[in-house]
Amino acid sequence: MSASTWTVAEAKAKFSEVLDQARSQGPQVITKHGRDAAVVVAAEEWERKTKRVGNLAEFFAGSPLRSSGLKVKRVKGRLRRVDL
Repeated sequence: MSASTWTVAEAKAKFSEVLDQARSQGPQVITKHGRDAAVVVAAEEWERKTKRVGNLAEFFAGSPLRSSGLKVKRVKGRLRRVDL
């Protein structure tokens, strides 16, 4: 067993240790039948990685293409027919 990889059986038996190492050493990989199945990360790291910064409108407003002069033409044609 490497410092960051655990089998399901090891992780179940030493769950508290898996959590402690996730907080102190980083993500802990849990394998099932020899293949990666899950990763345990510290709550602080998860919050940092999944935190949303801004919204979609702010993202587009801050784009370097906003002042590039790029012109996009919309193709005007008939609406396509959709059978429901």
